[in-house]
Amino acid sequence: MKPINLIAAASIALLASSSAVLAEECNAAGTVGSAGSASAGGTSASSLGTAGTCRTDDGTTSSIGSGGSAATTDGKAQSKTHVNDSGDKLKAQTKAQAVDKGTFSKSRTKTSTDGSTLDSTTRTMSHVPGEKPVKNTTNQKIILPEQ
Repeated sequence: MKPINLIAAASIALLASSSAVLAEECNAAGTVGSAGSASAGGTSASSLGTAGTCRTDDGTTSSIGSGGSAATTDGKAQSKTHVNDSGDKLKAQTKAQAVDKGTFSKSRTKTSTDGSTLDSTTRTMSHVPGEKPVKNTTNQKIILPEQ
């Protein structure tokens, strides 16, 4: 047998003898998310957030994500996201804002999970001088059942 065939045969035998690691099923799981956008004049802003948790006999695994964007034709636009991991708690916040003279659009999303409660809230607002501001709030909250 050639050396390369011998190495290939040994590799296949090693892979075949390896035990497969199976994913553990969640005893309790949940996902939340919220998003929103606002626009006025030549400005726009959007933000979103999502979180998920899986509780097993071996512990809890969570994930979180957030992001946003802002745009304007002539003014100033900015977007920033902050994620905080403090042990078993995850928090994320995104703020997006666009301003053109007195006209503006902004969106803010806050998302969090502590392993048993998941929450995501998005607030948006747009305004043109001389008109009433347009506001909206979207919220989703889930409390996982106790084991």
